[in-house]
Amino acid sequence: MSKRGGTRGQVGGQFAVTDPAAADGARNDPGAPFAGRPDRALVIVAHPDDADFGIAATMAAWIRQGTVARMVCCTSGDAGADDPATDPLALARLREEEQRAAAALVGYEGVAFLHRPDGALANDLALREQLVREIRTFKPDAVLTMDPEVLILENSHIQHTDHRQAGLAALDAVYPAARNAMAFPHLALNEGLSPHAVNRLYLFFSHTPTAWVDVTDTLEVKIAALRAHASQLREPEELEKHIREWAAEVGQRIDRPAAESLRVVTID
Repeated sequence: MSKRGGTRGQVGGQFAVTDPAAADGARNDPGAPFAGRPDRALVIVAHPDDADFGIAATMAAWIRQGTVARMVCCTSGDAGADDPATDPLALARLREEEQRAAAALVGYEGVAFLHRPDGALANDLALREQLVREIRTFKPDAVLTMDPEVLILENSHIQHTDHRQAGLAALDAVYPAARNAMAFPHLALNEGLSPHAVNRLYLFFSHTPTAWVDVTDTLEVKIAALRAHASQLREPEELEKHIREWAAEVGQRIDRPAAESLRVVTID
């Protein structure tokens, strides 16, 4: 049913969203730092390092405040090297080690790797089942992933196909599959994983952010986490400079030294 300022409930088989500014229980002043945070957050990304580039400072801030968080990497980044002779299995092992180290710095309780092919990730039923299993096992109240609607970012970057596929797969796993008893019924019947409803999405690298998180106190954690991905860094000092400038630019939106932005979607 439509209501002024937003919609609630299921409409025509689609999830309906509330006013994004009202997420986390209270209307958020668009000029103020976002005050909400989930109690349990599941971050779903395509590759090791994706979450650290996107939202490591936000996650570090929320975890400091009491959020319990877990990360899911759909691939192990086995195509992330400049030398075509690189052993993809050895690279995958290395990148998993790097991501675990980075996740420990941020404060995640763990990282799962789904071992889908890097560079060929597909939003198919097999991946959706894996993600539904992760959601029903961890039972988050929020899922964070890249905004799958973004193809060109800031007129200077093409969003990697794996990023888009991971975002789409995360959304499709959240709704309707994770909450639908008839979606992958063997998960409930054979594995004891009952349906679970995720009521909030936080999308990063979005064209249409609705919330800005003050990360002034945790930006150094993000930089440390990114440095853990040594196999992916050609010029660490230049990257650090860019991250600081980027956070400062986003922080101007809420008059803070550093911030990260999110598109907030609340689902009934």
